Amino acid sequence: MSDQFLDLGDRTLRVRRLQPQKSDGLERTTLVFLHEGLGCIEMWRDFPQKLCDVLQCEGVVYDRTGYGQSSPWPSDPGVKYMEIEADAVLPKLLARLAIEDCVLVGHSDGGTIALNYAANDPSPLRAVVTLAAHAINEPICIAAIHRAREAYANTDLRQKLARYHGDNVDRAFHLWSDAWVAPGFEPMDANGRLPKIEVPVQAIQGEDDDYGTELQLGIIAGKVAGYCETRLVPDCGHSPHLQQSAYVLGEIARFVAPMALAD
Repeated sequence: MSDQFLDLGDRTLRVRRLQPQKSDGLERTTLVFLHEGLGCIEMWRDFPQKLCDVLQCEGVVYDRTGYGQSSPWPSDPGVKYMEIEADAVLPKLLARLAIEDCVLVGHSDGGTIALNYAANDPSPLRAVVTLAAHAINEPICIAAIHRAREAYANTDLRQKLARYHGDNVDRAFHLWSDAWVAPGFEPMDANGRLPKIEVPVQAIQGEDDDYGTELQLGIIAGKVAGYCETRLVPDCGHSPHLQQSAYVLGEIARFVAPMALAD
């Protein structure tokens, strides 16, 4: 594995291309992985590679703006950071990588960004898989963010995150946490965007997620225009792909496999 640093004009993103261990030579869609609110390439662990291997698809994992080794935001995006990533940054990244056929796999904020992107009916997009995505901001999430802010100020959480984010750590944490606790904040315009999503969606969430309830699955499934299936995973918190990896890997592979071959 080797990383690229792609210059998108106003920012530089660290990108890692994944190759499946075995290939039958057929052309398949590309899996594009979007990490959570305090995530980066490394925090996915080996899940992206495992999914690429199972589906024999190439993959892309990257540090979003201001995370990991990518450059900081050129200007403060405020509470609209997920919409800006979906509407401006992700299309530019896919074009730069010449990806014309993809499935997005997004965790938490990454899942919400994937849904925001899908609402624009982009031509490269074949399907969306979300892991603990938020359509709305629930009280349980706000409480969890407040606990994270306390931990960041008073425990070694900052040091742990700095191992992944380096000089980005303070900006990344406060951009994320300040947005989620802002009065009236919503991660997306659920009523305006979800009904515009026509590609197939698979929404997965842990039953014991500290950041959201089963309501998120109901809103996503109830509002998208196209096919949607949901999975509520028992004995699982906010990271289904890590906490119930085998089950989630199998479910995503089953969902994506019929759509994996490129047209």
